[in-house]
Amino acid sequence: MLKEWVKQSKPDDETLTARLEQARGELGKRQMMVKECKLPVLVILDGWGAAGKGSVLGRVIKNMDPRFFKCETLSDKTSEETRRPFLYRYFVRIPKEGQFSFFDGSWMGEVTTDRLMDKISAKEYKDHLTSIKRFERQLTDNGYLVVKLFFHIDSKIQKKRINDLESDPVTSWRVSDFDKWQNKHYKKCLDVYDDYIEATNQFVAPWYFIDSSNRKWAELQMTEIMIASIDTALKNSEAKKNAPILQNTFALKKIPLLKDIPLDKTVDEADYQKELDELQDKLKHLHNELYHKKIPVIIAYEGWDAAGKGGNIKRIAAALDPRGYEVHPIASPEPAEKARHYLWRFWRRLPKDGHIAIFDRTWYGRVMVERLEGFCSENDWQRAYNEINEFEKELTDWGAVVIKFWVQIDKDTQLARFTDRQNTPEKQWKITDEDWRNREKWDLYEDAVNEMLAKTNTDFAPWHVLESNDKKYARIKALKTVIKAIEKKLASL
Repeated sequence: MLKEWVKQSKPDDETLTARLEQARGELGKRQMMVKECKLPVLVILDGWGAAGKGSVLGRVIKNMDPRFFKCETLSDKTSEETRRPFLYRYFVRIPKEGQFSFFDGSWMGEVTTDRLMDKISAKEYKDHLTSIKRFERQLTDNGYLVVKLFFHIDSKIQKKRINDLESDPVTSWRVSDFDKWQNKHYKKCLDVYDDYIEATNQFVAPWYFIDSSNRKWAELQMTEIMIASIDTALKNSEAKKNAPILQNTFALKKIPLLKDIPLDKTVDEADYQKELDELQDKLKHLHNELYHKKIPVIIAYEGWDAAGKGGNIKRIAAALDPRGYEVHPIASPEPAEKARHYLWRFWRRLPKDGHIAIFDRTWYGRVMVERLEGFCSENDWQRAYNEINEFEKELTDWGAVVIKFWVQIDKDTQLARFTDRQNTPEKQWKITDEDWRNREKWDLYEDAVNEMLAKTNTDFAPWHVLESNDKKYARIKALKTVIKAIEKKLASL
């Protein structure tokens, strides 16, 4: 694609100046339209070293209101970012609705550089391409505009610019060793960039090439592309609300309906404390192994109100080193969270390698409470099953152990626990009017949960149902399940 690209003819200086003046004004108008229509815009600037990405970006944003955009320079990963999933540092930086984010460098630079330097295998490269295409598609399906720009110059212009920059003490710092290596191995780099662009040129997020031989001309190209892209996105905003619901491509395991799961399982009262102590001691030792082998663990809890999630989590956490885990109680999204992709707030809470994150309610709210309370469209929640499977696949491909619990009780047990909470002063904080309202929708929620379990019970992130009419039985089962999953992961290394 890049190799066959035929660049536009640069207009004469007078025409260039006139078009640029008009485009600058039009971009300012589009920024206000983006804000009013709550369109999140992500602009990616990639390309050759010394192609002038930074200087062109600086020219473009001079014509924009700085309150509504952010520029991110993404070069080498920080030590903290190396301990997170591949896409983590990009996902946490996505813009909120009505604002722009400019990425100077992106996942393209990371993946192609690693490929050029033989830091990743051909399979890892291919897997990263799959992750990137999913990421970009998920953003656009959820209402984002993604504009991808590749700043192109030939090897002669690149070499001259590198020499000019290096000869001036004020600008010499801007030339990296990789820039010089890139110029020396220009053809090899061109082959890899061409392959990458061909593989990631999607209809929803196409590549645009910028002729960067002249910076003023490059600014005009970038500005006009942004204007045209925004116009198209605004025109198609209604259509985007009905983004295609992709067929699930992951193998699913059968799981019984909730009504068919017997809830009469109990643990002997006399043996409970002894077994609890033994399992917690075992998990404590496994936590040390996880840390030393840098294995992340994500434990996700969903279940009925009053099912005993809190007490279950407490028994898991009691076995862990407090420096190596965090519990995330998930409530209604904050304004900054509602203004971004619904998975954004969960990406931000992912653990570092060797650490454990426990989620008290999760991303599955999309297909339960958001679905039933009308907080998202039917298209949104129908599409979310596949998006969630993709998210969890990304986590397990990173090396994480993902353990998902549904804490199950029957309707009579919930009523008894609600009544006890309401009649016991020290427990009244646990019961709310919302709990009673949700109970009235028990059958609707049960149908939604059955669908959720059926469509997201994958080999890599299966569901585990905790029969919790007897809370102590559920606690023991949860500990055994976590231990078994961790031991299986350790044995596979």
